Amino acid sequence: MVAGLALSAAPVALAGADNAYAQAKQTTKEPTSEKSLYDRLGGAFAIAAVIDHFSDAVVKNPIVGQKSKNPQLREWHTKNLNRLPGLKFMRTLWVCNVSGGPFQFTATKPGKTPVGLEEAHRNLRISPAEFDEVAAELGRTLDFAKVPRREKAEVLTAFAAHKDEVTAGYVAAAKRG
Repeated sequence: MVAGLALSAAPVALAGADNAYAQAKQTTKEPTSEKSLYDRLGGAFAIAAVIDHFSDAVVKNPIVGQKSKNPQLREWHTKNLNRLPGLKFMRTLWVCNVSGGPFQFTATKPGKTPVGLEEAHRNLRISPAEFDEVAAELGRTLDFAKVPRREKAEVLTAFAAHKDEVTAGYVAAAKRG
């Protein structure tokens, strides 16, 4: 067991898109009596194991993966799988950064904040319902990894805080008609 987790731990931020980054940075600079989410999740190796499982599950998910009705998601999960190892690395790095770990995430397509996700997801046109399915897949992965209830809730809350960023491409396309 690593930090109370059977397999390992899970992705995510502390609480809110903009202040998650600030809180994570604060956590790494100011000693507190409580461990950061990063530490409670088990660190980089535990987070990477969960990201690996989660990423593979998303590819296979019938709503957001290879059989998705969303042509952009379907194409990514069938024709771009050679990029999956890099995506897993970037997801792991992002989670380590925003959860208070010692790693610095730098987006390949920077968003409005240092950990922003809107540009990385814009062309996928992810709908709010598709985002919710990915969140459900994340919840199943956290259960699989036996992440404790408190950390699971923090992870899912932080994931939800990025919904507007991830669905920005869908919203923009819907407005254009």
